[in-house]
Amino acid sequence: MVDPSEPAPAEPVQQPTLLDRALRPFADVRAGEGGTALLMMVNIFVVLFAYYVLKTTREPLILVLEDGPKLKSYASAVQAGVLIAVLPLFNWLTSAVDTRRLLFGMVAFFLVCIEAFYFAWAGELPIGFVFFVWVGIFSLSSIALFWGFANEVYPRVHGERIFPFIGIGMTGGAFAGSFLAGRLFGEQVSPGAVLQVAAGLLVVHGVLYALVLRRPDVNLVKPEPKQSALRAAVAGFELLFRRKYIGQIAALILLLNLVNTTGEYVLSEYVIALTDEAQRAALAGGVIEDVDEWRKSYVGEFYGNFFLWVNVASVTMQAFLASRLVDKFGIAGALLALPIVAGVGYGLAFFGVGFMVFRWAKTAENATDYSIMNTARAMLWLPTSREDKYKAKQTIDTLVVRSGDVLSAGLVFAGTTWMEFGPRGFAGVNLVLIVTWLVLARWLLQSYRAESAAAVEAEAA
Repeated sequence: MVDPSEPAPAEPVQQPTLLDRALRPFADVRAGEGGTALLMMVNIFVVLFAYYVLKTTREPLILVLEDGPKLKSYASAVQAGVLIAVLPLFNWLTSAVDTRRLLFGMVAFFLVCIEAFYFAWAGELPIGFVFFVWVGIFSLSSIALFWGFANEVYPRVHGERIFPFIGIGMTGGAFAGSFLAGRLFGEQVSPGAVLQVAAGLLVVHGVLYALVLRRPDVNLVKPEPKQSALRAAVAGFELLFRRKYIGQIAALILLLNLVNTTGEYVLSEYVIALTDEAQRAALAGGVIEDVDEWRKSYVGEFYGNFFLWVNVASVTMQAFLASRLVDKFGIAGALLALPIVAGVGYGLAFFGVGFMVFRWAKTAENATDYSIMNTARAMLWLPTSREDKYKAKQTIDTLVVRSGDVLSAGLVFAGTTWMEFGPRGFAGVNLVLIVTWLVLARWLLQSYRAESAAAVEAEAA
């Protein structure tokens, strides 16, 4: 018989598994967290793998068209118009549909879209412009949905430790996708065959969601009370203006994308000039039979190699730098890294460096964006509600990002039409924008600390 005066035996302390210990060089993974963290990391790896296969495919399909770089810039602006129509439907779905059905429904929808583009390509329909618009929507929606789910799976204090590790999957998948796509185009593999690779990866993506949802440590947040269809549809837009913190996130992401997309235009102009020069040399040597196909392959191979080196740097930074920056400086270390790196790159461009230097400066900017900054963007949502994580985050990561592209398209139009800007002119504009970005980041950090303190008080209550 147990003596009631004796203290109850202590609960057994869970010991870290071999997997938990294996992941510790990359992040502060604690006992019992390794299995779910690894599945989440592999899942975002697959998403980015598929995206970079599609992204590399879209470049030759649009850049070989007449005025390809301008069309590419304008296509990014068109995405914003499409998202204005689509986002209310998505916001309504997050209220009307539970998380499981939302995840699997989105995966199935994008899979059907890929097959539709395959049959359009096989029928020799001109899909370049429409496909470019769709790839941008796919990337923003699927990645934002994943991180909304990740914010639902992990409480704030756990997410701050685990997200740098999950982010390795993003950079690793981007590396794998760009590497494979570049090699496929280098071997003259058709765009249609490359699309089927992406379709297979989406199937794996859905399976991994199913495995994560079966994990015993995954407890999804209870959905908010159902809203009317109209209120749910506009909730994401309303939150941008009603909550100061979310409005600050939106403004920072807008500036970030405006700077990055303008830099992409400058890079595209350099690439087309390089392609023209290489084409003249190849024609003089009599090694081109079909100019259009040769240009597609040349541009596709260049971007495959460019994305490859971006993602080599991204993987390295995410695996060995991201968690250490967060450990030493908190979210500030992750949030301020990109504007500093971008400022150095565009400063060099403003002083007239050549294409090779600009290419590597743009590589550093994109690598920091895809690794360190992506970690910061995910962490910003940790102290927020489920409604914020799905409605407001999806609105920012889709419409606000594309609005940055709209502003960039306007800047490109004005700069090329009225002011005859070259690389130095656009670099100078970006430097001014980066100074504004740094000021806004400081304000956002103050708001993040306030939001985190409020979340701690709510958890204690």
